[in-house]
Amino acid sequence: MTDCVLSARKGAVVTLTLNRPDRLNAMDFTTIARLHDLLDGVEVDETVRAVILTGAGDKAFCAGADIREFSASVWAGPEIALREFVRVGQRFTSRLEAFPKPIIAAVNGLAFGGGCEVTEAVPLAIASERARFAKSEIKLGFPPPYGGTQRLPRLIGRKRALAMLLTGDSVSAADALACGLVNQVVAPDRLLDAAHALADRIVAMPAVAVTACLAAVTRGLNLSIDEGLAVEASQFARTVSTQDIREGITAFLDKRPARFVGR
Repeated sequence: MTDCVLSARKGAVVTLTLNRPDRLNAMDFTTIARLHDLLDGVEVDETVRAVILTGAGDKAFCAGADIREFSASVWAGPEIALREFVRVGQRFTSRLEAFPKPIIAAVNGLAFGGGCEVTEAVPLAIASERARFAKSEIKLGFPPPYGGTQRLPRLIGRKRALAMLLTGDSVSAADALACGLVNQVVAPDRLLDAAHALADRIVAMPAVAVTACLAAVTRGLNLSIDEGLAVEASQFARTVSTQDIREGITAFLDKRPARFVGR
């Protein structure tokens, strides 16, 4: 039986591949549970420093939730739909957003519905020129339930987000780059190389400082500036006793490259 999520490692970087190309890599209960299990392993493995998340095949990154499976929860009424469909998805995208190691989405094809919400939740995203993004839930009669109504406006602005949310129209990779949904657009055959290149640049930085940056941004983004500054200060404090901050400052003063031990 084919694994619904493939895991491969290169150095300090783990690549997780949604492996349901016949379903356009749609996420069902099994896929989401498997992703949680794999992320559990990555989180506790100090030798893993970054994650790349992509999709199998050349058509889709992720077509969103597997509606064929989740529809049974919807038919059962609001209480069960919230418990089995909405909260499952929100818990997963929140996990991606708050993960203590950088996750880079390598969007190889369409990212519709929940696939777009995954892209919104992860810290970084690189898209193939063939990628397209859409909030297609409106065409099924409901609003995005995996965080899309909250994260997308924060990323690209209220009016751009509402145009996507209310029409279900797709946007190109170039449009996604222009509005800040992704960081970079590359040729399809360069996608994973570009994702690995970005991951390697991050892996070269001090591990505690990387985690501190992720936590400060994620926790502080929706706070007042004063509250956000307090979060920033607490994350800075985490780095003060590390060997890497001493090495970084000493190397700067000595005008030499830093040799971080947290690599």
